[in-house]
Amino acid sequence: MKLGVVGNGRLGTALAAAFREAGYEVDGPVGRGEVPRADAILLCVPDAEIAAAAETVAGAARLVGHTSGATPLGALRPAARGAHVFGFHPLQTFAGGEPRAQPPAASQGGSVPELEGIGCAIAGSTPEALETARTLAERLGMVPFELPDHKRAAYHAAASVASNFLVTLQAMAEEVAADAGLKPRQARRLLAPLVRRTVENWVELGPQAALTGPVARGDHATVAAQRHAIEAASPDLLPLFDALVDRTKALAA
Repeated sequence: MKLGVVGNGRLGTALAAAFREAGYEVDGPVGRGEVPRADAILLCVPDAEIAAAAETVAGAARLVGHTSGATPLGALRPAARGAHVFGFHPLQTFAGGEPRAQPPAASQGGSVPELEGIGCAIAGSTPEALETARTLAERLGMVPFELPDHKRAAYHAAASVASNFLVTLQAMAEEVAADAGLKPRQARRLLAPLVRRTVENWVELGPQAALTGPVARGDHATVAAQRHAIEAASPDLLPLFDALVDRTKALAA
């Protein structure tokens, strides 16, 4: 199967490189508005542009898929006329662009190490479309799981909380650490081992057992001192801090 990738942003660039490394012939990533020559076309475009991109490639391939975690598969059907449509959403962040290339001897149709073991939400309008999405995921070493349209919003919200909001929290920690005299890069370097160990504990033990700190201990005086420090450093962060304390209390209970 020859693959076409539309969208030369971070995800399109990463997936095109990964598919080539896994042994596929790939046309792309091409820019939006262009039509790759392929048996299956994967649209790596923003959610709001999926329908227009599908309209552009309508009739160009037997299979057309999108990489959105939140957009229903039905968004492709009116535009990709006559095609089997599928969903293919890697449960991973691609902030750094394409996965690191492997030496040529190691790139003979095997999985891609940076994608090995990550989840991939798949869906298909037909058995052939679903099997195509599953095969693509497995060839990259990912773990495919079927996701129905009506559950996409909940799935994508969970992914955003786990990934995007984690970055927001670390930015908050970095901002407060500045009031303790730590420069941003220094704060990130010092806090990173704590963050990694915390995530590992959550994976291994679950949220309740992984929870530590003054809220979990019921150390109200320390929490009050922290709140005062945040008020002095960045008062606009107080509502978020208070909401997190309340939620952490509920988790500890």
